[in-house]
Amino acid sequence: QVQLVESGGGLVQAGGSLRLSCAASGSIFSIRDMGWYRQAPGKARELVASITSGGKTYYADSVKGRYTISRDNAKNTVYLQMNSLQPEDTAVYVCNVDLRQTPAMTVYHYWGQGTQVTVSS
Repeated sequence: QVQLVESGGGLVQAGGSLRLSCAASGSIFSIRDMGWYRQAPGKARELVASITSGGKTYYADSVKGRYTISRDNAKNTVYLQMNSLQPEDTAVYVCNVDLRQTPAMTVYHYWGQGTQVTVSS
């Protein structure tokens, strides 16, 4: 019923930029929080950035000043603008959306399939 489609990943040189998009579709009553996680081989998944329905943002210390998260509520889409990318940013970036399908249902966490971001030296 609910699908998250991510796009924007790819290969970029150090110092470059990428913009990730994640669009939610299907049975959606309301969306609460939206965010991006990343996971590198052999490492645990970490929260990179999140944004609430009210616009409150959170950033991991490692990306503050370089990443910007935003959302378009009309399109049910969350974005992640990544600037000054470094090799340590290389990971699979996964979108997360907290939403309610109907007024009677609880908020549930939905996950995208992930998009690869590779930063070369």
